[in-house]
Amino acid sequence: MTDESSIADRLAHVTARIRAAAVRAGRPPDSVALLPVSKTFGEEAIREAVRLGVHRFGENKVQEIRTKHEILADCNIDWVMIGHLQTNKAKDVARLAAEVQSLDRMELAVALDKRLQHEGRSIDVLVQIKTSTEPSKYGLPPDELPAFLRSITRDTPTLRVRGLMTMAINIDSQDAVRACFRTLRELRDRTQHEGIDGVDLGRLSMGMSGDFEIAIEEGSTEVRIGTAIFGGRIYGDAYYWPEKTPR
Repeated sequence: MTDESSIADRLAHVTARIRAAAVRAGRPPDSVALLPVSKTFGEEAIREAVRLGVHRFGENKVQEIRTKHEILADCNIDWVMIGHLQTNKAKDVARLAAEVQSLDRMELAVALDKRLQHEGRSIDVLVQIKTSTEPSKYGLPPDELPAFLRSITRDTPTLRVRGLMTMAINIDSQDAVRACFRTLRELRDRTQHEGIDGVDLGRLSMGMSGDFEIAIEEGSTEVRIGTAIFGGRIYGDAYYWPEKTPR
């Protein structure tokens, strides 16, 4: 598919690839959910996706959720935070997000819980695990997961743990990418075997536009797809260095 293709064409193509990958892996074709990632894309593109039946979108930055929540309030969208989250942004996330897939430290969990209690809300969360060696990747070290989950269930009642998330290493090696996804699935299986009360790890969010079929083969239950649906992105300086943007 090319950037000249419509969002409808790309969405249909991606959905077909997801279903085919699930079947190849010996799973039902509808066993993998799609989370379209709308970061950097504007109102027109998101409204087109909504017209196609999409009402759940992933965003990397709290600023974008805040802006898009306001201008797209009539669309009844569930915003999912998938990017690294600073504790000082917990207030907006607790107010606007339907889910957080990037929970990676107790400090953040406590900040979210405090704000969610103030809002009178509870939300689903996925724990982000660092499965690659890249310094740019965030996530909880795998060996810390059981203790982290016990702390979450004990100390932050507004957070409902529903699974795990990871980002694979960004190199041209299918074996290395596959190893990241396999690490998450095996970690999930070991942790489930421990039977931690109040924890549901049924969901594995792993796989993006360039590697989602490998992720599905390794057990992903949800893939996060942006460019393969919305087209190529052009990032301005303000996206990378928001602190330098004139206010």
